[in-house]
Amino acid sequence: MSLLNRTTKREDAELNLIPLIDVMSVLVAFLLIYTADVDIVQNTKGVEVPQSTAETKAQQSVVVTITKEHLFVQGEVVAEIADIEASSEPLVESLRQVLDRPMLLGGGEGTEQREVTVIADKSLPFDLVRKVMATCTATTYGKISLAVLQK
Repeated sequence: MSLLNRTTKREDAELNLIPLIDVMSVLVAFLLIYTADVDIVQNTKGVEVPQSTAETKAQQSVVVTITKEHLFVQGEVVAEIADIEASSEPLVESLRQVLDRPMLLGGGEGTEQREVTVIADKSLPFDLVRKVMATCTATTYGKISLAVLQK
């Protein structure tokens, strides 16, 4: 008798979905609990942010990012770091022009209410960061926050 002539009846396989549903409901509950308190910060690829023990959380604001090569406002390249360091001016004029744009000012808020968050690489010289922060205060932003990682 050959193997091909065998006739055995096979039962249909059954898939029990109850354990799968249980696991998925636990995962959904876990993700809802632990992702509810997440601060959204722009992509800081290439920026090593300093650490801090401060408990105050950042609010939504205009984000100024300083990498080792460029200065960004809301992800838009504003200036190159080499040009800023070579300049003897106390303020970064290209940054000032971008921060004065009406689209970044917000509707009807006072100067003391507007906030800018500076994300700077920790290896950058402080004079450069100070120049950028001075430019932010010279515009219409009343509050400046320096983004750090919480220890």
